[in-house]
Amino acid sequence: MSGRFIALEGGEGVGKSTQGRLLAEALRARGLDVVTTREPGGTAGAEAIRAMLLSNEGEGWGARAEALLFAAARADHVEKLIRPALARGSWVLCDRYVDSSRAYQGGGGGLSDDDVMTLHRVGSAGLLPDLTVLLAVRPEVSAARLALRDGDVTDRIEGRGADYHARVAAAFRAFAETEPERFAIVDAEGSPDNVHRRVLAVVAGLLS
Repeated sequence: MSGRFIALEGGEGVGKSTQGRLLAEALRARGLDVVTTREPGGTAGAEAIRAMLLSNEGEGWGARAEALLFAAARADHVEKLIRPALARGSWVLCDRYVDSSRAYQGGGGGLSDDDVMTLHRVGSAGLLPDLTVLLAVRPEVSAARLALRDGDVTDRIEGRGADYHARVAAAFRAFAETEPERFAIVDAEGSPDNVHRRVLAVVAGLLS
């Protein structure tokens, strides 16, 4: 079976890391070679950019600078990890990808979607996932999960206001509604095992 590329997306506290781990385990149990990765990150260069982006030190980055840095990290990630893995037939599961840039720097930060996608075309030759799983929860559920997970410690992006995160969530929803051939919205409330079963149901089409 040829390689497949799946991105897990959504706002803060929706369970992307947990669901990515459970999905990887399920796919490996089917005998597939699975590469799990994250954005920003996945390669040494991209992880260095991640540290700059998410650090709470200094005065931070504007939306345009953020978009450029995310695009640079993604370009390195795609060239050195994602494309080679797909070429050898592996399944790549990525915790966030370009739709996070569209939602955070676009929907949240005010950049146009065209600008974000132009950077993606330049940096990563426009590579898109075969399937983007959008995990969705109510804001109060996300807040409770983050409080349990992180306490009072947040990174630079997590710590932005509720209005910002509401714009991000609305942007994700809009992408999924306008690109249903690539997106699947999954209700991420409930136990991890129940959510995992919902994720498997939307991934099933790639396994046939």
